[in-house]
Amino acid sequence: MRNKDFIDVSKKLEGFLEFESSNAILAGGDSMDLLKRIPDNSISLILTDPPYHSTKKKNIKNDTSFSSDEMFVNWMKELAHEWKRILRPNGSIFLFCSSKMSAKLEVMMSDSFNILSHVVWSKPNEPGFDGWKGKMKKESLRQWYAHSERIIFAEPSSNGNLNRSWFGNFLKEKRTLCSMSGHELTELTGAYGKVNHGGAVSNWETGRNVPSREQYSKICEAFLNTGKIKEMPPYEDVIRPFEVNSFVEFTDVWDFYSVRPYNGKHPAEKPLDMLEHCINSTSYEGDIILDCFAGSGSTAIAALKLNRKSISIELDVKWIKTIQNRLEKYDKNENELNSLSNSQAIMKLTKTKSNGKATKKNEKQTTLFNT
Repeated sequence: MRNKDFIDVSKKLEGFLEFESSNAILAGGDSMDLLKRIPDNSISLILTDPPYHSTKKKNIKNDTSFSSDEMFVNWMKELAHEWKRILRPNGSIFLFCSSKMSAKLEVMMSDSFNILSHVVWSKPNEPGFDGWKGKMKKESLRQWYAHSERIIFAEPSSNGNLNRSWFGNFLKEKRTLCSMSGHELTELTGAYGKVNHGGAVSNWETGRNVPSREQYSKICEAFLNTGKIKEMPPYEDVIRPFEVNSFVEFTDVWDFYSVRPYNGKHPAEKPLDMLEHCINSTSYEGDIILDCFAGSGSTAIAALKLNRKSISIELDVKWIKTIQNRLEKYDKNENELNSLSNSQAIMKLTKTKSNGKATKKNEKQTTLFNT
């Protein structure tokens, strides 16, 4: 479904590609520069973990590069401008950030995005592993120990209705083009409101909610039958996906275990099962997932596991090699890796080789589980 967009992005990033397959792209370089090359409205979901600034970790590229909060937020604002441009109108973004910077970033993001959720990842440790929490001298903190990270979940905003909903504008535009009133569309779709006649259509156009797949099919039929428009886009091109249930994390407090240290672990690595949850809940199969601060490459692996297309951008040469190595191993051993019950084992089994060099495309690889 997204093959043409994926090919177009690949062409625009030509000259910066470190790895390329039918479903995955890895580009090496500065994210700001490379984002500007990506075509408009070509990305379905952005899932990314930029430098936090407030943590000041020297082992994370650019985490210590900003002399003030204002300088950092302005840099993020430039990124946000590109994120909105390249996202599909029905796309979404997950932005990982520190608890200290989340308020400033949320205000900044709200200029161009509808902030849908402010998720608190509580970062629990696996039983028997305390991490830094056990080593911290609690009485000297002078504040509560920051044992959580924040995730801003948002969609591109569109002026013109109550909730800045792109789909609301789209529906009203098509209905007006077909010279059809809201009441008439309600009659044809059977989408009666519980309180007022025609309430469902009104709610869709103000952005309060969206039609189901069946309701959208009836909308398309009603519009096409007027003869005033020739075609309607598929459901996947207009409705922002969001699918959760009582068996997965559906509140805005997440309890996915943090990643335990292992040889080759990225200092800011996120758990694979949490990234899979993000992708599975907010994208369709075949969609294009972008991580422009790719780090360990875990977002790419999660996307591939769930039959999505992955685009990774990374600046640090060390981690470019790591991601390249992971993608090559995953490409060769996909079935073996996907059969593992512990998803985090995939990250351990595809880590960089001990000599720090990524496997070249023409180099013979040893068996995955012996590397």
